[in-house]
Amino acid sequence: MSSDGPTEALDVLATVGTDHHPFARLIAWLDRRFGSDAAAGSRCLVQTGASTPGRVRSRPFLTYPEMEAALAGAGVVVCHGGPGTIMMALGAGKKPIVVPRRSDLGEHVDDHHVVFSRRVAASEAVWLAETQERLNDLLDLARVEPELFRAGEAASAAPPAVAAIESLVERLLADDRGVLR
Repeated sequence: MSSDGPTEALDVLATVGTDHHPFARLIAWLDRRFGSDAAAGSRCLVQTGASTPGRVRSRPFLTYPEMEAALAGAGVVVCHGGPGTIMMALGAGKKPIVVPRRSDLGEHVDDHHVVFSRRVAASEAVWLAETQERLNDLLDLARVEPELFRAGEAASAAPPAVAAIESLVERLLADDRGVLR
């Protein structure tokens, strides 16, 4: 199902980024969660990128202003493990649920999303969901304790969050094996 755009407040904004690799696993998880419930599905918007859309309301891509508006209006953000997307969510005052792309499933060229997402989750800046069960548990938690899915004041101001993530990315890039120490 498609929509013209994110004009109203959303319960869930999910974004898979703009990489050319499909992220069918996350789309399927969201479909199983929201696709059979028209009311819930209408309050969820999935930016699908190169992935085949599911039953949940979706758009292949959002412009930067559309993404900013969607992030601002979302109660919960679910995203892939891309540093840019994570930083944008934190900058919008959201503590996102991160589902990292995996290379063994053809979702990316390597596992830098897995490494990066686990590292950022260890700092408690994001929620990590590597299974559908964990994603569902976090979405359930967000319904009863939405404040846990808001970034702290420092993250909303962006510079501290951006500096922390930039440092992690630089360390990842400096290590030719993609392993943080």
